[in-house]
Amino acid sequence: MPLLPAALTSSMLYFQMVIMAGTVMLAYYFEYTDTFTVNVQGFFCHDSAYRKPYPGPEDSSAVPPVLLYSLAAGVPVLVIIVGETAVFCLQLATRDFENQEKTILTGDCCYINPLVRRTVRFLGIYTFGLFATDIFVNAGQVVTGNLAPHFLALCKPNYTALGCQQYTQFISGEEACTGNPDLIMRARKTFPSKEAALSVYAAMYLTMYITNTIKAKGTRLAKPVLCLGLMCLAFLTGLNRVAEYRNHWSDVIAGFLVGISIAVFLVVCVVNNFKGRQPENDHIHTDNLAQMPTISIPRVESPLEKVTSVQVSRIQPIENGQEENSQGTSFKDCLARLFSWIMGLSHCEHLQLRQ
Repeated sequence: MPLLPAALTSSMLYFQMVIMAGTVMLAYYFEYTDTFTVNVQGFFCHDSAYRKPYPGPEDSSAVPPVLLYSLAAGVPVLVIIVGETAVFCLQLATRDFENQEKTILTGDCCYINPLVRRTVRFLGIYTFGLFATDIFVNAGQVVTGNLAPHFLALCKPNYTALGCQQYTQFISGEEACTGNPDLIMRARKTFPSKEAALSVYAAMYLTMYITNTIKAKGTRLAKPVLCLGLMCLAFLTGLNRVAEYRNHWSDVIAGFLVGISIAVFLVVCVVNNFKGRQPENDHIHTDNLAQMPTISIPRVESPLEKVTSVQVSRIQPIENGQEENSQGTSFKDCLARLFSWIMGLSHCEHLQLRQ
């Protein structure tokens, strides 16, 4: 029996690694390959929604991608490692190490330090959510093909050749643009905003971690200030995208919704609000309850047994006393099994009850 949890844990670990690898590969194909074709969306002649000036490459932005990705990847790792180390040191100072939660790997001999287990778990879920957010954003951009506010500045359409004599004339097709194809393709991928989604995902995940994990006294004001500061930075990132004419308001709002939804789902449904597993004391208490002596309960004849015996006597008369005894024993065995299942008794206690 001790090998069953170890085998189950190992199989689940391999399954999670496969899911993580598949998520990373899918994000790579979305980001760096042309496997998924972007939807080519048309536009109206001289549409004012897409006539904003070109703000320059992404590296010239006030929040460049290198800075954003570095903060989204580095700050949560630093905060979670420092927070888990502080919580672990406080646990060591208040109670014995043997009473802390442990994770059995193989049998009853190998354990993982709770500091390592919780840190790896929370950072692994955060990394998975980061790639999942990128996948959701890229999928939305590929499907919609929404145009950036500066699209016409990059497209450089020949209005004379296209016959744009009226503002209501609709133009579709890739041949309408004469600009740089790479820049035009990037200008077709704005909904939802990736920068807004990643920034708010990191901020929301850290906010929920700080709120649910840090329980020390004197943090009533520090925690709200820190959490609101993180959310404010994510909000300012979205505002910067709109102010620089890189995204529409709808793109930023959709990115906020995607990031917040993924962060809340992972924290609430996957890591259970950053709560640990059942500690060893609870397992010991459960084992003590299971090892309590069995109480013999007198057998009470139930109405169901009477109805069953009457129906059986009507269908086929009992020829000898052995058949009656076997039927009574079978019904008694069913009642004992039902009682054992309801009470959560072990197999040995079930045998004692039958005796």
